Formats: sequence, structure tokens, C-alpha cells
Amino acid sequence: MTLDDLDRALLRLMVADAAQPASALGRQLGLSQPATWRRIRRLQEGGILRGRRLQLDAERLGFGVTVFLGLKLATKGRVSLEDFERAVGAIPEVQVVTHVLGLYDYRLRVVARDLADFERVLRRRIMTLPGVGNVEANVMLSEERRPGPL
Repeated sequence: MTLDDLDRALLRLMVADAAQPASALGRQLGLSQPATWRRIRRLQEGGILRGRRLQLDAERLGFGVTVFLGLKLATKGRVSLEDFERAVGAIPEVQVVTHVLGLYDYRLRVVARDLADFERVLRRRIMTLPGVGNVEANVMLSEERRPGPL
């Protein structure tokens, strides 16, 4: 799919505030509301726009601790990756599961209310998953930059 300058400008506006109505986006781009909708629909159908996400503040919702786990499977051949991914994906505190190449097989982003809550999640949920071997935990101290536009 080829993007023109208006498509790129539209994407920049939507990254800044995805809740803007098509009419407001169109005014900023010098387009009508229907023309803006057509561009948005084309970007969706082309797979460029894959949805709009609501971003919640985990700390204000009572989840004051974020931990990044490096997780190595102990028995790669005995446990299917799909079974592990399905099991880890069912844990609500696990926000992101990334299959990686390197020292660990997976990187997980886990949220918890506090360190005691994280320890409970680690012991009762994560360490009991099929095939879990070595685990390394890194507690997030601060987040300086959040994911943004490409």
C-alpha cells in the first residue's frame, strides 16, 4: 500500500489523539469528513491502522509495580510453544508476551499491586506454567519514553 503526504499527516494526527472525530481530522487536513473517512477506511483495510487503543494509567488503577521477566523454557522439546503462550496469556497480570531470540525464550511485562502481589503472581501463576525454567526479574523504576509514532 502506497501512502501519500495526506495519509502520513492523518496518521500523525491520529497518533496524537485517536479519539478525534473524522470531521475534526478533516478540518486540520483541509479534507471533508467523508474524504477523511474514506482515507481512514483505506488505511484500516490496508492493515496500516489496526485499531485504536485506550491507554490506562496502571499506577492510578492500583498497579504500582511493573516487572519485566526474562523467561527460559526448561524443556523446549517437551512443551509446545503454543501451550505455553496460551497458558501465560491467560494470566491477567501479564500485559505483554514477546517471543525473543537470545538468552531467554520470552520477555514478559507483568503488573502487580506491590512487590508482595508480584511474588504471589510469580510463585503461583508464572512458575507453575508448563516448561518454565530460568526466570530473571527486572523491576521497572521509571518509564522515560512510551511507545509512540514510528
